[in-house]
Amino acid sequence: MRIGIVCYPTFGGSGVLATELGKALANKGHEVHFISYSQPARLDFFTENVFYHEVNIAKYPLFEYAPYETALAGKMVDIVQSAQLDILHVHYAIPHASAALLAKQILAEKGVYIPVVTTLHGTDITLVGREITYQHVVNWSINNSDAVTAVSHILRAQTLEHFDITKHIEVVPNFIDFDRFNKKSHAHFKQMIAPAGEKILIHTSNFRKVKRVEDVLLVFSKVIKQVPSKLVLIGDGPERSHIEKLSRDLNIEPWVTFLGKQDAIEEILSIGDLFILPSESESFGLAALEAMACEVPVISSNTGGIPEVNLHGITGYLSEVGDTDNMANNAISLLNNSTVHDQFRKNALKQAHTFDLKKILIQYEAVYEKVISIRT
Repeated sequence: MRIGIVCYPTFGGSGVLATELGKALANKGHEVHFISYSQPARLDFFTENVFYHEVNIAKYPLFEYAPYETALAGKMVDIVQSAQLDILHVHYAIPHASAALLAKQILAEKGVYIPVVTTLHGTDITLVGREITYQHVVNWSINNSDAVTAVSHILRAQTLEHFDITKHIEVVPNFIDFDRFNKKSHAHFKQMIAPAGEKILIHTSNFRKVKRVEDVLLVFSKVIKQVPSKLVLIGDGPERSHIEKLSRDLNIEPWVTFLGKQDAIEEILSIGDLFILPSESESFGLAALEAMACEVPVISSNTGGIPEVNLHGITGYLSEVGDTDNMANNAISLLNNSTVHDQFRKNALKQAHTFDLKKILIQYEAVYEKVISIRT
């Protein structure tokens, strides 16, 4: 198949999933064309069967805001025709789905049929999509896509609850690439972070308020009183400076390491003893899944799609959002019981394998083939 993938190029979950999906499809022999305003963060130009097309936005004094959606639709029309694409797979409802449907209408007038698959990732539904300014467009885009997928059961339920949906939404979960994410032996790195054999707690995020990174520090400040430990924070974002100050205010700064944005997250996860994910909202919980693939149990909130990934009492523990006392108690209990901790490591890896990329890839291919076959 010749597949067009439209996504945001940033480190966010939807962009990461779209990029990794496209690379995996290319490895299976499909021809994949990425369409975005800049090169996706995890995209390698030298991957066979992968092509990148940048959306250029002409700037005119007439426009206070550049009309990206129009430029994107026009680019899709061009690429569908020049590359003879079989399908467009758009990630995030707006503006990608609405732009794709505009491109589809333009192409139809030219005698070209292009099916559109829309994947819902979370904030396009739970946050942006509920804004009255965008709500009608999101609703229309979902109902007029040829196929719609959601990355978790809870996201599917939220979409059906908050929108007037007539289109079937299939759950195709996020995935993990075990060729990349697996536990690696990095004793030297662990020795550098925890020279006295301290336990290592890890958190990774984009440091937005919704991730509740403050709670990570509050949990750690309680854990370190009971268990010699270190905290490793991966990522960057608007809350970074505030979190650095909080670590000083809580008198835990010497035991906290800020690593900023990292490409090889799996290398760091491999030395972890616990992963902390106290988010206020998560449509899936990809960060938790990546940790579990590296055999790291998870202490998390019970919001959104996280309980579909982190199984309470099996792969880690779930707590109410903001209940840092409970999270800390669970962490302390697990870190102090090596037998249970070792079992949770094994359970985490086993659960992660249910989201193996190879399994999820087959589901996406089936969605593509179904919508393509309708017209052929």
